[in-house]
Amino acid sequence: MKNLTMGAVLILAGIIAYGVTARAQTANKADPVKVDPKHYKVEFENESVRVLRISYGAGEKSVMHNHPNAVAVYLTDGTTRMTTPDGKSQDVPVKAGTTGWTPAGSHLPQNIGNKAFELILVELKK
Repeated sequence: MKNLTMGAVLILAGIIAYGVTARAQTANKADPVKVDPKHYKVEFENESVRVLRISYGAGEKSVMHNHPNAVAVYLTDGTTRMTTPDGKSQDVPVKAGTTGWTPAGSHLPQNIGNKAFELILVELKK
């Protein structure tokens, strides 16, 4: 009986550990439209692309989320601090009217400028 109880405890511990890991991985794959609708709005979507309008006020911060490969079109000048799941961050200055490739991944953006920041992100679907 003692071995059966210990076995059940080990199985339960494994299930809990798996659940925590799965939730952490899911959080890193979070859809920005669902986890941060204040800043992310779907402008267009079909089977090939999803077009997002992203707007941040001065100093506003998002939550950790994920994007597939995408092309960004910057509508305003600004500087964003991008923090990755490993805790590293990088400040990214951009100019209105420029475009850039953004590889798939998770990040937590923050507008570190003193004015509103806006861009269009064209996410590519597989």
